[in-house]
Amino acid sequence: MNETVKSSDLTVDLGAAFEASPNPYVLITPDLRIAEVNQAYMDVTGAKRSDMVGQPLFSTFDSGPGSDAPENVRQVRASLEKARDTRQRDHLAVVRFSMPRAQPDGSEVFEERLWSATHTPILNAEGEVVMLLQHTTDVTDLAPVIRPDEPTTALDAIVGGSVLRRAQSVQEDNRRLETERNRLVEMFMQAPGFVAILSGPDHRFQMHNDAYSQLIGHRDIAGKPVRQALPELEGQGFYEFLDSVFATGEPYEGRESAAQLQRKPDGLLETVYLNFIYQPIRDDAGAVVGIFVQGHDITENVLAAQRQKLMIDELNHRVKNTLATVQSIAIQTARSNTDPASFAETFQSRIMALSHTHNLLTQSHWEGADLRAILEHETEAYGPTRISLNGPPVSLEPAVVLSLGMIFHELATNAAKYGALHTPDGRILIDWGLADQRDRKLKLSWREIGGPKVTAPERRGFGSRLIERNIRHDLAGEIDLVYAADGLIAELTVPLDRTAAQ
Repeated sequence: MNETVKSSDLTVDLGAAFEASPNPYVLITPDLRIAEVNQAYMDVTGAKRSDMVGQPLFSTFDSGPGSDAPENVRQVRASLEKARDTRQRDHLAVVRFSMPRAQPDGSEVFEERLWSATHTPILNAEGEVVMLLQHTTDVTDLAPVIRPDEPTTALDAIVGGSVLRRAQSVQEDNRRLETERNRLVEMFMQAPGFVAILSGPDHRFQMHNDAYSQLIGHRDIAGKPVRQALPELEGQGFYEFLDSVFATGEPYEGRESAAQLQRKPDGLLETVYLNFIYQPIRDDAGAVVGIFVQGHDITENVLAAQRQKLMIDELNHRVKNTLATVQSIAIQTARSNTDPASFAETFQSRIMALSHTHNLLTQSHWEGADLRAILEHETEAYGPTRISLNGPPVSLEPAVVLSLGMIFHELATNAAKYGALHTPDGRILIDWGLADQRDRKLKLSWREIGGPKVTAPERRGFGSRLIERNIRHDLAGEIDLVYAADGLIAELTVPLDRTAAQ
């Protein structure tokens, strides 16, 4: 230490002043190693400079082998770390710390002493802690009970003991308060919900926990007014709620409140849903000085409830449509089949076809199905060698799947009764593709070959009416049925994008 301070007529050598001071001083690095000591410190500790400088503080001085040594070390370490981390001076009014003393015979014993210590952080120009200055005072003589071998007067015992007890009492109270405060702050920071403390009428962020930081995208908001820290809340009502709580002292509670927040730097606003409360903080006189903010991000719960309601509404819609379809199938099948046994067989096969299509959709959670899967599902009973499928993958919406499933079932049933599947050598060729990619249309050709001779029916049955109703009414498409001599040909055109948008 060779720095100097110049005055008008005096130049002070700080190193010389440090060394000559009658007060014990030690300079400690931020990692708690001894950087320098003065002569007074060596005198009071009985240690040599060469044995101390560069060594860890608590390796050089460990308070001895006594049972209280760990606690003594802990208190001193905690005070040093607090001064270092807060960049504020910290005091230890009284702390017990045993020191080694050499005996005449060369042995060493630890003598219990009482100390008062002040730890001062030394900052550089950037405000960083570069050193800690420890100033220690041996106050053992103020406690006669520690030195029973030395005579004391009654006045010494009364005054000295009283002062010491008061100092110890105050320090213990402060230590308990500090411990409780640290516990509260730790609980505050680790709370699962978001928490913040706003100070003053402009609602400056005095403290906020990790959950709050996560909610707002880990922005630097400490010490900033809420209107500056979270400018995107302008016009959403939250500023006004805070102003009202501060002015009236009445708390405000929000339930499933939607908030638009910027959760990423330069990102788009995201909608979050919050349950929260603004609680006024009052001083000893009862005046509102701040606001305590506490709440939970319930976005997932709200979205889940919305999805559930949408699913229930969609399910109700599907059930109604399905019941209407079943009713229509029942009525039309009864008109076409006067024999009860024939009615039961036809009606059951059509209901099973509807059920199979529902199963196919259930496997994809009603997100749709591929065209090939529908065709395979409705024709698998006739064997893969008799059905030729040729076309690209086409993903279809649930409504299209249901209608095409019924159409393919009717075509396959008619082929089994009267067409290509009625004879062993008959086959069905199914080809499809997509036209007009800007307004997609599915074009499908169902062609039967190798079956009996086909003639146009004298009257349209329910199957034909069901096919045409599904194509034209439900799918807004077109179908052309050609009863060629060598087999039925059905040409379907279905606008996919129009159907999906409905």
